[in-house]
Amino acid sequence: MGEDGGARSAVHAADVTGAAAAARQAWRTAEAAASGARTHPGAPPVPPAAGGTGRPRGVGLAGAALGIAAAGVALERLTVHRAVRRRARLALDAAAPYGSLRGTPGSVSAEDGTELYYETDEADASPQDPPPGPSPDPPPVTVVFSHGYCLGQDVWHFQRAALRGKVRCVYWDQRSHGRSARAPVGEPVSIDLLGRDLKAVLDAAAPEGPLVLVGHSMGGMTLMALAEQYPRFVAERVAGVALLGTSAGGLAEVTYGLPAAGARVVRRVVPGVLRALAARSELVERGRRASADVFAGLVKRYSFGSPRQVDAGVARFAERLIESVPVDVVADFYPAFAEHEKTAALAAFGTASGPQALVMAGDRDLMTPSEHSERIAAALPRAAFVLLEATGHLLMLERPEEVDGHLARLLARTIRTHGSTAPPASRPGPADPARRRPGL
Repeated sequence: MGEDGGARSAVHAADVTGAAAAARQAWRTAEAAASGARTHPGAPPVPPAAGGTGRPRGVGLAGAALGIAAAGVALERLTVHRAVRRRARLALDAAAPYGSLRGTPGSVSAEDGTELYYETDEADASPQDPPPGPSPDPPPVTVVFSHGYCLGQDVWHFQRAALRGKVRCVYWDQRSHGRSARAPVGEPVSIDLLGRDLKAVLDAAAPEGPLVLVGHSMGGMTLMALAEQYPRFVAERVAGVALLGTSAGGLAEVTYGLPAAGARVVRRVVPGVLRALAARSELVERGRRASADVFAGLVKRYSFGSPRQVDAGVARFAERLIESVPVDVVADFYPAFAEHEKTAALAAFGTASGPQALVMAGDRDLMTPSEHSERIAAALPRAAFVLLEATGHLLMLERPEEVDGHLARLLARTIRTHGSTAPPASRPGPADPARRRPGL
């Protein structure tokens, strides 16, 4: 077995007896923590439930969640192959190239002063020297990628590798994610604010020329917020749009793969639990590190439709992206999804003369089920809808070849109607067909 195969086997190795014992210990620890949380002087006040007994609603569950986080230490000690799996994860981190591609860095200040980080990959210029003086050609198409919740620009690794040098691309980190700065403490986050953040990035990184906007999950919602607030900008500048694994609203209907009753409980208690965890973020982060095996299992379940078929290095890459987001950032952003409703905003993308559109979803997406993408596609008359079988939420990592191929076709349609991808100075004139760049 090769080194990669050995690492993969080590990552998937598990001791059933140890895991079961850890689960029992975690439950006992959670119960004790829940009991203590009810009288903890530092616990945030929670109003009693209507018609209840006066017991603070959600505090027991928040305490249980804290106990489970703390019980990661017990899980770590009781898992026989913990050290083996840790070494395998480190080996995958060192060997895998995922997230290693870098471009020309830049940053811009959002309306509240938050520094937003982006990188630009330019299209390859012609090896021949351009003529002196300004070019009369229009600026090239720029493709701008917006990532989702608890991710970062590096999640587009495969798409970046496929498009590198072929078309001008901009990748940015949403506020409080990746290399962008943390938003001001206590300031609420909204999808509308993210749309204005994107506008600031576009003004700085692509001030002229046609745009193709690509958004995944929260990134797709960000595109909708941009369209709602800047419809004239979209009409004048946006030549293409790709919405991957996202939603225009109705996220309260999502069950996350749970029974209906369980999903209702989760929706009711998660905001309070997240606030409680954010208040004890240092403890939670230690628990996340100690219970890495449990965390990895959750990431696989909610990221991939066929987790057993996902390369171990890719799965580990997804873990790294998600675990890099602090729990208080998770808590800050979560309420915005309950308020998200942008169905009407799709009209800016759906006019007869509007942008070319691509809508993609995985049929096993538990976070933004494919029905949400189907509704988006129905509102966009120029949209191509693609449903990927046995695929989950992180479709760009799980099915990179299919995503890359459909993006390339969208870009080809856009470029045919809006010009070349090459830098203006390097573009051949009509009398020089030998220098024409082949279509993407």
